Amino acid sequence: MIRSLRFRLAIGALISIGVALWLAWFVLGHLFEDYVADQYSAEMTAVSDALGARLTIQQNGLSLASEPSDARFQIPAGGLYWQISPADGKPPLRSRSLWDQELARQMFSPDLYCGFFQTEGPDGGTILITVREMSIGEGDALQRFTLYTAFSKNDMEEALATYHRPLVMMLIAIGALLFLAALLQSLVGLRPLSRLRQDVADIRAGRLPSIGAQGPSEVTPLVNEINLLLSERENAVERARARASDLAHGLKTPLTVLSHLVEDLPGARRETALQQIELVRQRADRQLQAARMGVEQMATTSLLGISGKLVSVLSPVTENRGIDWELDIDPALTVQADPADAAEAIGNILDNAVRFARRRIALTASRGDGGMVLLRIADDGPGVTPERYASMLKRGVRGQQEEDSDGAGTGLGLAISGDIANAYGGKLSLSRSHMGGLEAVLCLPATKEIAA
Repeated sequence: MIRSLRFRLAIGALISIGVALWLAWFVLGHLFEDYVADQYSAEMTAVSDALGARLTIQQNGLSLASEPSDARFQIPAGGLYWQISPADGKPPLRSRSLWDQELARQMFSPDLYCGFFQTEGPDGGTILITVREMSIGEGDALQRFTLYTAFSKNDMEEALATYHRPLVMMLIAIGALLFLAALLQSLVGLRPLSRLRQDVADIRAGRLPSIGAQGPSEVTPLVNEINLLLSERENAVERARARASDLAHGLKTPLTVLSHLVEDLPGARRETALQQIELVRQRADRQLQAARMGVEQMATTSLLGISGKLVSVLSPVTENRGIDWELDIDPALTVQADPADAAEAIGNILDNAVRFARRRIALTASRGDGGMVLLRIADDGPGVTPERYASMLKRGVRGQQEEDSDGAGTGLGLAISGDIANAYGGKLSLSRSHMGGLEAVLCLPATKEIAA
C-alpha cells in the first residue's frame, strides 16, 4: 500500500495528465483527419465538376472537350486519377495516369478510409476513390455515366503524419510541464505538513509548548486537535505528579511511625523489621521515580551540558586529591531524557568514580546501535571482579571496592542509575576500564532527528 502523499499525488497527476493528453490526441487527431478528408473530398468534387462540365455527346458516345491541366493526370501512376464510365457499357474515358487499369465498383474494398473507397492503383499502391452518378443531355439524348476521381492514399497519410508528429511532440512537452507543475504544487501544498511535523518534533523535544495557529485553514482543525491533546496530556502529567507526591507523603509518616514502634522489639526482630520498612521505602521511591520518568520522556538533554555541570561541582572534591578529569563529548549529542533524571543517573556514577579513582576519571560519549547514545565513565581505581558486576546494579549491594574501603556508600547509586536508564528504554552496564578501574556505560536513547 502506498503511504506517501507526495507519491500518491504524483501518480494521480500522472494518470490524469495521461488521460487528458490521450483525449486531446484523439480529438485533435480526428478533427484534423476530418479536415484533411474534407479538403481531398472538395478537391475531387472540383475535379468531377470540371470533367462533367467538359463532357459532350458525340455520335460515338461521350467525349471530353479538354482534360484537366494538372500534370499528375498525364503521368502514369502520377497520383491523381479520373475515369468516366458510360452507363450503356461503352469503353470508359480515363486519365493517362491510370495507364491500362479500369476502375469498377466490384474492385473496391468493402472497408472505407475516411469516407473514401479503396482499391489497388496502377503502381500497386492503394488509391482512394470518390464516385458520382451523373448525366448529360435531355430526352432521348440523355446519357448517364459514373465519374470516378481518385488520389494516392500515401499522399493523405503523409499529410496526416506531418501533423501528427509535431502534435505528439507538443503533447509530450505539455505533459512534462503539467507534471512538473503538479509536483511543484504538491511540494508547496504539503509544506504546511512539514512545518507541522517540525513543530511536533520541537514539542516532543521540549522546545515548544504548543503549535502556533498560523497555517492554511485545512490544517487548522488538526493543529487545534493536537493542541487539545497536548493540553490534556499536560493536565494528566500534573495529576500524576500530584498523586505521586501525595502517595510519597502518605507513606512517609506511617513508615516513620513504624520505625519508632519497632525500636522496642528484641534485637534480631528489630533489625528484621527495620530492614523490611526500609525495603518498603526503597520500593515506593523506586516506583514513584519510575512514574515520574514515564511522563517526562519528551525532554531533550545535552550530554556535554549535564556532564560539564556535574564535573564542575565535583572538581573541588577531586582537586585536593590530584585527580584529573577527561571530558570528550560531542556538543551535538543529546539524549531523550529529562535533565534531572539524566543528571541523577550520571551523578550517581560519578560519585562512585570520585570515591575510588586514584589519578584520573574519563567521560566519553558516542552513538551506538538502534538510535542510542553511550556515555562511558571510567576511573583508575581498584575496580571489582567481573563476578560482582551484575550484583552491583541491585539495590543495597555494594561492590568489593566499597567493602574494602571505609564503608561509605549505601549500594543504591548504581541501582538508581540503572533504574533511570531502564525507564527510558536504555540500560547501565559495568566492565573493567582501560585504566584498570571500573567503567560504567550508560545507554540512553538519542534525540530523534526529523527527516527533511
